[in-house]
Amino acid sequence: MESPINKQSVEVSSYISRILRDYFGKGPESVHVTLGKTFIIVHIRNFLSPTEKVLMNQKQDESVQKMRDLVMQTLIPEMKAYIKIVTGMEIREFYYDWGLHNKSAMFTGICTDTTSIDFPIQEEFTGKTELINEIINLSSESEKKPEEIYACQLNHRSILVIRNGILVRIEKQLIRQGMQEQLKLAKRTLEKGLLHNNNHFEALLNTKIIDIFVDWDFDLDKSVIVLVTNPTI
Repeated sequence: MESPINKQSVEVSSYISRILRDYFGKGPESVHVTLGKTFIIVHIRNFLSPTEKVLMNQKQDESVQKMRDLVMQTLIPEMKAYIKIVTGMEIREFYYDWGLHNKSAMFTGICTDTTSIDFPIQEEFTGKTELINEIINLSSESEKKPEEIYACQLNHRSILVIRNGILVRIEKQLIRQGMQEQLKLAKRTLEKGLLHNNNHFEALLNTKIIDIFVDWDFDLDKSVIVLVTNPTI
């Protein structure tokens, strides 16, 4: 018999696949949903519309990012409402990132403590301390050392890292001046470059990294990083 968690994951997966197809004209090849305590992670693979493919071929990656960001302003409230109906999880923070280079995407929801579901996460996992230290070093290189950092493993394929207190004064001033979009585009380029070019993650975690995603909530001075692994390789 299928467990309630698996059933909820499948329902959310089908919904997200359908809503992406409705809004972008082409749905993803797969949508994998992971639920754990107050977290929900959605990993999307092979997602690129024909129009976006043309723009990518013309080196217009930033145009694709901006277009998707606009669509997400409409999509996020709809997804949060549906996820609450299906799982009972009330999402208070929603993060997303695009891996345009390999047609992938990540949505991450952090829910209120009152809607925590009875599904375990691993607070301890192989290479956790070393991973945290490596991300602290990368953060120091791109912005500043996080005031607080947390990491957990939701399942054998998903590692979540949450950083608090990472913005420097100049970034906070840009946000006050209404330049959130420009700042996010710049941080995506800089920090994702550092993450993707890091040669230590796989050795530290003793696994193959197939995707790394990052997003920020500037109002909360907070960021999430999701590492998608393939332990069978």
